[in-house]
Amino acid sequence: MFHHCLKKVFVILLVTGFSGYAQDLKLQYNQPAVEWTEALPIGNGTLGAMVFGRVDSELIQLNEATLWSGGPVQKNVNPDAFKNLALIREALRNEDFEKAYQLTKNMQGAYSESFMPLGDLILKQDFGGQKTDSYNRSLDLQTGLATTDFKVGGVNYKREIFASAPAQCIVIKLSADQVKKLSVTLDVTSLLRNEKSINDKALVLKGKAPSHSDPNYIDYNKEPIVYEDPSGCRGMRFELIIKPVIKDGEISADGNKLVIKNASEILLFVSAATSFNGFDKCPDSQGKNEHQLAENPIKKAVGKKYDNLLKEHIADFQKLFNRVSLKLNENETSKANLATDIRLEHYAKGEKDAGLEALFFQFGRYLLISSSRTHNTPANLQGIWNNKLRAPWSSNYTTNINLQMNYWPVESGNLSELFFPLDEFIKNVSVTGAETAKSYYHANGWVLHHNSDIWAMTNPVGDFGKGDPMWANWYMGANWLSRHLWEHYEYTGDTAYLRKVYPIIKGAAEFSLDWLQKDKDGYLVTMPSTSPENMFYYDGKKKGTVTTASTMDIGIIKDLFENTVEASKVLNIDSEFRKKVDKAGSELLPFQIGSKGQLLEWYKDFEEEDPHHRHTSHLYALHPANLISPLKTPELAEAARKTLELRGDDGTGWSLAWKVNMWARLLDGNHAYRLFKNQLRLTKENNTEYSRHGGCYPNLFDAHPPFQIDGNFAGTAGVIEMLLQSQNKEIHLLPALPDAWTDGEIKGIKAKGNFTVDIKWNNGKMSQAKILSNNGGICTIRSAEPFIIEKLNIKSEKSSIGYTVTFNTKKGTNYNILPL
Repeated sequence: MFHHCLKKVFVILLVTGFSGYAQDLKLQYNQPAVEWTEALPIGNGTLGAMVFGRVDSELIQLNEATLWSGGPVQKNVNPDAFKNLALIREALRNEDFEKAYQLTKNMQGAYSESFMPLGDLILKQDFGGQKTDSYNRSLDLQTGLATTDFKVGGVNYKREIFASAPAQCIVIKLSADQVKKLSVTLDVTSLLRNEKSINDKALVLKGKAPSHSDPNYIDYNKEPIVYEDPSGCRGMRFELIIKPVIKDGEISADGNKLVIKNASEILLFVSAATSFNGFDKCPDSQGKNEHQLAENPIKKAVGKKYDNLLKEHIADFQKLFNRVSLKLNENETSKANLATDIRLEHYAKGEKDAGLEALFFQFGRYLLISSSRTHNTPANLQGIWNNKLRAPWSSNYTTNINLQMNYWPVESGNLSELFFPLDEFIKNVSVTGAETAKSYYHANGWVLHHNSDIWAMTNPVGDFGKGDPMWANWYMGANWLSRHLWEHYEYTGDTAYLRKVYPIIKGAAEFSLDWLQKDKDGYLVTMPSTSPENMFYYDGKKKGTVTTASTMDIGIIKDLFENTVEASKVLNIDSEFRKKVDKAGSELLPFQIGSKGQLLEWYKDFEEEDPHHRHTSHLYALHPANLISPLKTPELAEAARKTLELRGDDGTGWSLAWKVNMWARLLDGNHAYRLFKNQLRLTKENNTEYSRHGGCYPNLFDAHPPFQIDGNFAGTAGVIEMLLQSQNKEIHLLPALPDAWTDGEIKGIKAKGNFTVDIKWNNGKMSQAKILSNNGGICTIRSAEPFIIEKLNIKSEKSSIGYTVTFNTKKGTNYNILPL
C-alpha cells in the first residue's frame, strides 16, 4: 500500500512538469556511519536528527532548535566599559597600538551561551550475530526521507525516517518482508541532566539545560558546565517523547526501556519541546509548557496512517525544494549508483563528477529547508545538528561572517520564506543592541558584536578581558545583518516589509554615525577597529590587532549608509536623516590600494601577520556588498583580484566558499570553480590523511574542520553567483560560467526585483533563458553573447562588458531570451 501511494505522489509531481525530478539527488552508503560526520541529517526546522544506520544498535542523535543553555541577557554587563573608549581613541591617534589593545580588553563582557544536544535514541535489534547482507543507507534530498535497508537471516529489514514539518514530529517506520520479525529494545539517553520514565507505553525524557556553558575553547574554569542558578531565570526545561505504535507483537517495559517483541511493523513518533518563550522571558517562571508542546504533535500523529503522514511531509517539503533544479554536463557518465563517499574519493583523485557538484549544490538548499523554520531561531553554526555538550564555538551565532553566510542562498535559491527566523532574530538583537549601544558607548541606535545566541546577546565577548580583541571586540554585526533586511526587500519588492524593518536599518546607521570619528585628514573613520580575525606587523615585528579604520569597517558602513538612503527614498520618508547619512557616507575614508596592488586591509599598508588568513574581511565591499565590481569600479576590482591571489586558494571550508563567491563577482568562473572543487575535498575525522584541511565530510557536511554548516550554504550561493548575478540592478546571465560546465540548465533561481530565472547553455554559451516577472517593472538583462528577447523582438546592444537590454516588464509575464 505504501509503495502504491508514493507512486501516486510522484506521478502528480511529474504531471506538473517539474523537469528536475530525475536529478541525481541521493546520498548513499554501503556501510553504517562510524563518525557523526558520516551520519545523515534530517530536520523539520525545529527537530533535527542524525541517522547512523547501524544494524544491531541503531543510533539516532536528536536536537531541538530552541534548546540552549542560559537565559535572558543582563543589562549593562560592564558598567566601566565606556570609561575606556576615549582612552583607546587617544592611544590610536598616537598610534600606540599595544595600549589600545590592552584598554580594549576592558570593554569586554561575557561569552555567549551554547546550543545543546537533546538526546540519543537507540534501537537495539538482536540478530544473534548473524551475517548482514545487501546493506544500504541513503538520504533522498527530494523527499527528506532517510532509509536503511539490510538483510539478516533471509529477512529483508527496512528503516525509514523523516522529520515532518506538518506533523511537527519525527516519524520512524521499521518493517520487514516477513511477519512478526521485528523485536526491538528502545532506549533514550541525554548528556544533559534528565529523568527517564515510561508513560502510556511511551519513552519520556525530561530535563533541564545548563544555566551556563563555557565555549569549548575555554579551559580555565573548574566547572565549564554550570546548572545551579541563584537568579532562578537561567536553564530552560525540555521534554522528549518517543511513542511506539505496533502491528502485531507486544510492548513491555524493562526498567526505563521499552521492549517490543515479534511485531510485523513498528512506527515511532518522536517529539520534543522546550520551555523557551522568547529571548527576553525567563525560561522557568515565564516558560512555555514543554510537556504540552511535546505531547500534542504525537497525539495528532498517532491517529494518522503512515502513508498519509509521508505524503503530507513530501508535499510540504517539495513545495520548497522543487522550485530549483540544476543539471550539469549530462553527457558525462553518471556516477549516481556509486556510494557518496566513494564518489568523493574518486573526485579527490581528479575524476570528473558534475553530478556530485550538483548534489552538493542542492544539499545546501536541503539543509536550509531542514534547519530554518523555527521562530526567533535562525540556523546556527551547525544548523540544528549538534551531538556535543560543548559544541565547536558553542554552535552559536557568529556574526562576523558565519551567521550571514547561512542565509546567502535564501533569496537567490528561491527559499525566501525561510528568511523569517533570521528576520525575527535581527529584530530581537536590535532591542538588546540598543541597550548595549547606550551602556557601552553612550551611543544611539543599536550595535551587535562578534557572537550572539538565542537570548539575543549583543555585548562584546571575551569574559571581561580574557579574550583577544582581534575577534572579541568587533562592532559591525548590526550593520552587516541590516544588509539582509534590505536584500529581502530587493528580492521580493515588498515595500510593506521594508516599512516595518526600516527603523532597524536606521538604528544601525544611527549607531554608526555616533561611532565614526574624524581623523587628522578630515575623513570619518572607526576607532577602535579590527579586521576579523587577522593581525598586522608594525614597528618592525610588533603584532597589532586593534587599530583605526579597517577596510571591512569602512566597507560595511558605506554599504549600510547607501542602503539606508535607498530605503528612505523607496519609502519616501526621513529626508533629513537621509541627507545626514548621505553626507557622512561621502566623508568616509576611501578604499586604498597598497604597494602590492592589493586592496589594503587596514588604514595603512601594514604587513599581514598571516598573508594567507582564512578571513577575507576587507573584500566585504566586493561580496556580499556591491561597492566594488568590474562593471562599476574596475581599478578597485583589480585590487580585489590581487588581494585574492595573495591570500591563496587554500583555506577552511567556509573560507573556500566565500572565495567562490568573490571570484564569481570578479567574473572569473574558472577560478571560482577551482575553489568550489576544493570545497569537495574529502575530509575525515578518524586521523586519516584527509583530516587536516577544509572541504567536506563523507556526509557532505562542510569541514572547517570541524563541522560548520556555513560552508554548505555559501557553496550553494556560490554556484548561483557563477550562473546568475543581479547586484547591479540588472540580471547578468552566466556571468562566471566555468569552462568545466560545458552544458547545463538551472531553473527557478531568483534575481533582485523578484524575477524568477531559468537558464540553459550548450558548449559554454547560453542557448535559452526565461525570465518571469513576478512584480513587473524595469528589467535590464546582461549577457556575454548577443541575444534577443523573443516575444518583444528586442535585440541586445554592446555594452562595457557583454550585451544588455533594458525594458519594462509586466507582472506575471514570462520573457524568453535566445542567442542571436
